[in-house]
Amino acid sequence: MSPLPSATPETVVWEGRSSQWLNFWPFLLCILILPIPYALYRWLDTRCTTYTLTTQRLKLARGILSKTFDNLELYRVKDSTLHQPFIERLVGLGTITLITSDATNPTLTIRAIADSQRVHDAIRNEVERVRRERGVRELDVHDDDPHGALR
Repeated sequence: MSPLPSATPETVVWEGRSSQWLNFWPFLLCILILPIPYALYRWLDTRCTTYTLTTQRLKLARGILSKTFDNLELYRVKDSTLHQPFIERLVGLGTITLITSDATNPTLTIRAIADSQRVHDAIRNEVERVRRERGVRELDVHDDDPHGALR
């Protein structure tokens, strides 16, 4: 039995990677203390991590020699936060954290990306659209409920 086709074809909404500003302190330390190969490793690690937001999922590809590919279905996103630490704000970057119901990525962080407010809004819009399209509803059940949420 094949899965039901999506009502809309999957298209790329955004694609990007973390900024090298994420490595500011390690690079500075390499000039002062640490060896250059560490700075090269950090640069490659950041460069080889990409995020792709489509109309159905967020794809994460990472790894320098070996690659790991992970998909987060957008309907699994429960909450999102945009954080702009002072240094990131100075250079126009931000970090997005997604709280999900995904087993492999319960918390996914997209660090130091350009135009972070636009990307955060795009993620939120796509999550809401996919949830509406699939009829996904969220139910929070707390163990500390003295009256029992489910009877």
